[in-house]
Amino acid sequence: MKLLHTMLRVGDLDKSIAFYTDLLGMKLLRKKDFPDGRFTLAFLGYGSEKENTVLELTHNWDTTSYVHGDAYGHIAIGVEDVYATCEQIKRQGGAVVREAGPMMHGSTVLAFVEDPDGYKIELLSINES
Repeated sequence: MKLLHTMLRVGDLDKSIAFYTDLLGMKLLRKKDFPDGRFTLAFLGYGSEKENTVLELTHNWDTTSYVHGDAYGHIAIGVEDVYATCEQIKRQGGAVVREAGPMMHGSTVLAFVEDPDGYKIELLSINES
């Protein structure tokens, strides 16, 4: 078995694709419209779907926002330097909602950023994750 993808529903697909590609460095792997169902799927990631787990963004054409609920946590992404990544994201207009630093009750360096729909993304040092 293999974990294939994680799906997030997004209100503005273009804005979300820009966030994940421009600020987090993912590539748009494929995108397909389903006119009969009035939705679009976009798959993004750091490598091919065959070799990597990817992110699926689902845009329902008639919905502009969602309630996340209290069960959703976050997506984690490994980065070389959490501090530098946060500074780069801020320079590009992204929202850092928990500055880089050691986790409470531990030493792992982490930070949290927020995507255009308010989903949290945890940034972890690749060397510590």
